[in-house]
Amino acid sequence: MTKVLEPRRRAVLAGLRRWVGPVASVVVGAEVSAAIAVTVAASLRRRHHRTRRFPTAPPLPATVGDNTVRIYTFGKDLYADMLEAIDSATESVRLETFIWKGDEVGQQFKDAVERAAARGVDVHLIIDQFANLVVPQSFYSFSDRIHVRWHPLFGPIGRIDHRNGGRDHRKLLIVDGTIAFLGGYNIGSLYADKWRDTHARFTGPVVGEIDQAFVDQWNITPRGWFHQANRSNQLETSGEREWGTDIRIHKNSPRMAVYPIRNMYLEAIDKASTSIHITQAYFAPDDDFLAALFAAARRGVDVRIIIPAESNHVLADWLSRGFYDELLADGIRIFLYQGAMVHAKTGTIDGIWSTIGTANLDRLSLLGNYEINAEITGEEVAQRMEEIFEIDLSNCVEVTLDTWRARSRAAKLTEALLAPWRPLV
Repeated sequence: MTKVLEPRRRAVLAGLRRWVGPVASVVVGAEVSAAIAVTVAASLRRRHHRTRRFPTAPPLPATVGDNTVRIYTFGKDLYADMLEAIDSATESVRLETFIWKGDEVGQQFKDAVERAAARGVDVHLIIDQFANLVVPQSFYSFSDRIHVRWHPLFGPIGRIDHRNGGRDHRKLLIVDGTIAFLGGYNIGSLYADKWRDTHARFTGPVVGEIDQAFVDQWNITPRGWFHQANRSNQLETSGEREWGTDIRIHKNSPRMAVYPIRNMYLEAIDKASTSIHITQAYFAPDDDFLAALFAAARRGVDVRIIIPAESNHVLADWLSRGFYDELLADGIRIFLYQGAMVHAKTGTIDGIWSTIGTANLDRLSLLGNYEINAEITGEEVAQRMEEIFEIDLSNCVEVTLDTWRARSRAAKLTEALLAPWRPLV
């Protein structure tokens, strides 16, 4: 009997193999077509879209222990203070950015660091190469007085793995070891008044921690990457560091296989008893992150998430939408920011805990890129963050479960086709 069945089994398997290839090709083709369709549609909409003025909060200071934190929600306010800090520098300027546009604002920053270097200030710059491929490379011609390190496009040949990949997505400025800026803002005219983002200015002992973050990034450049570090140009921190502070600096470092920002969020969410308010540019969390949010909502925590109605990466929007049904069904409230791109990466919990940084809640940020977030425990900062969250809510439309489930069949099909791509973002 077995001998009779064996040819039949082989025939069935052979038939399946003949079908698998064509079916897989059709499925992949449908997914790619869906991705192209939503991208083209978004591009056509943007041609006729005008960013409207969005509400912002004044950059008022708040105190945390021996530190002062000033929170910015409007790019022009931030850039004015950053440029003023650079122009006041007497010892050092350390600037790290993901995007540095070659436009009017970009030129203002270039002129400022050149002026600083000309008067004898020690200037170090770290810039991500991939993020700035579209900018004419002539723009990045700095004088020999300025030390520039490019985070390379690729890791060393033959060493392509998770520890030698990842973009430098961080945005830092440290001046004289006494003032530090950290947050979501890149450098460019677009971000000055057309994007809603969040950044912070720090003074006090925490500046030493932020300065050390820059020093670490400058010094750990992997062997084999161009512009590699050597003993003659290693940096040292310019400030003292303390134990047990109310502000902690968390750094994702693929080179060291260290990703603390994800755990920072998970621990804070697990402690939440009253409220979790998150603002994110791109929202594609993993299963553990979702489980933590669901558990919080089930124990009565008010969980609210602000994300852009339409971001600058339309595929990320469609991938995020795949989470909405389950989030809404578990009582988590979703608010879509209107008329402008919200690029903030912030959260505040229970009126005591806050974070401001560069990490998005997606795989690329939490397990891929170099990122940095400040974790702040203090009621005054949390109160400022809650005020900002309420201002942002005034420019949002809430998504309800009923309205979401009533969306078109075409939208549901597109989400289903794109769902397998979620691990890529």
